[in-house]
Amino acid sequence: MYPAYPAIDDAGGVMLTRVRVIVSGRVQGVYYRAYAVDEARELGLTGWVKNIPGGRVEAVFEGEEEAVRRMVDWCWKGSPSSRVESVEVFREEATGEYSSFTVAYGGRGGI
Repeated sequence: MYPAYPAIDDAGGVMLTRVRVIVSGRVQGVYYRAYAVDEARELGLTGWVKNIPGGRVEAVFEGEEEAVRRMVDWCWKGSPSSRVESVEVFREEATGEYSSFTVAYGGRGGI
């Protein structure tokens, strides 16, 4: 699907993968972010998700490679009321900077 840069998590020596996605379609006002938070947390991912201009959603997912791949696949499904038209995936260097998965508001991203 996509190559990703691995990083070592100091806490457990786990190899991390990180991607940023931009999701287009009917993804705002349909609980897409709330469902994304639930799915990401269930998969053990960290990062954030937020609405961006143009009716799109942006997210950063970081965690074990298989979990990140499953989350990217989920992005195509989305919430029950969403209608996803496209998912752009950008690989990034994993940093281990996030401790949880949250909804971000404005600015650069999550805490």
